Amino acid sequence: MRILIAEDEIRVAREIVSALTEAGHDPVAVHDGAAALAEATKTPFDLIVLDVGLPQVDGFEVLRRLRA
Repeated sequence: MRILIAEDEIRVAREIVSALTEAGHDPVAVHDGAAALAEATKTPFDLIVLDVGLPQVDGFEVLRRLRA
């Protein structure tokens, strides 16, 4: 399963990516809302995990834009 992780705390993102990789998934981590939007629009993901407090564009706005 391809999973996009949008988390601005690098340590937390690494731990999530590590756990998902060990579970056999294909995670991609980004660290701000603009990068999350760019990544989500260029490649399809099965699941997107959004931190609501992302820099540049917050997680709620990322979700609004992806739904539109």
